[in-house]
Amino acid sequence: MTDTSPDREVLTWEGFGSASRELAQMVADDGYRPDLILSIARGGLFVAGALGYALDVKNLHVMNVEYYTGINERLDLPVMLPPVPKPGMLQGARVLITDDVADTGATLRFVYDFVHEYVADVRCAVVFEKSHSTVKCEYVWKRTDRWINFPWSTLPPVEFPDGI
Repeated sequence: MTDTSPDREVLTWEGFGSASRELAQMVADDGYRPDLILSIARGGLFVAGALGYALDVKNLHVMNVEYYTGINERLDLPVMLPPVPKPGMLQGARVLITDDVADTGATLRFVYDFVHEYVADVRCAVVFEKSHSTVKCEYVWKRTDRWINFPWSTLPPVEFPDGI
């Protein structure tokens, strides 16, 4: 069951398709041609894949950063999980960092700070950005301060049969 209360943004898979295409058009209209897309796992993986196809960027990288542990529950600071990207892979590149939401901005800031000294240029693209985010992204599909139900994280994980 999906919570569709008025205090939530509800993004469907179809809505994500439209949002990601519009986000890609913002990047293109700005004339930014990334050499690679760096996704913040897990929510940023969907955004990176969609933008990779729309912008014809095949070079996709992942940084797995843990910060949220539940609804409105987070660690004190973001933590990078292995495997850690080697900065040399990013040397001199134009990088587009992707995530599903810029909520506090802490995760985006963490990734930005990790790569910025190695790359030629770095910009951020998100589906949603909240007003209290400490990072103001260059490309934002929608601004909101409501909780967001994403199609990939609204339902609970599937259950494994006993004994597996």
